[in-house]
Amino acid sequence: QVRLEESGGGLVQTGGSLRLSCIASGGTLSSYAMGWFRQAPGQEREYVAAISWSGINTYYSDSANGRFTISRDNAKNTVYLQLNGLRPENTAVYYCVQKMSPSGTDIIQGTPDTWGQGTLVTVSS
Repeated sequence: QVRLEESGGGLVQTGGSLRLSCIASGGTLSSYAMGWFRQAPGQEREYVAAISWSGINTYYSDSANGRFTISRDNAKNTVYLQLNGLRPENTAVYYCVQKMSPSGTDIIQGTPDTWGQGTLVTVSS
């Protein structure tokens, strides 16, 4: 069973940047699609970004497109989410997810198979 561990969250001012990392243990990420979801206080979890097994194809929610960048390093068993131009409404717990499929679109269309514990991003105004 793969375990996912996120890091890189923290407190940042509006307009700032953070880089979230997600490292896998107990298995390899290289064959599977990966993604990020988030959950803001009092709201449901929502999809943020996804990436195919190879890293060639990436996908973003409307709110993330243009400001966030997902990437992966299969040799390091790690997925990243670069957050730029952060806004207070981006405050949330960000979760790394894995889908037992090579296609990033399956992250968007289905329920991920594995979730990390999350890392908190707080954006102050």
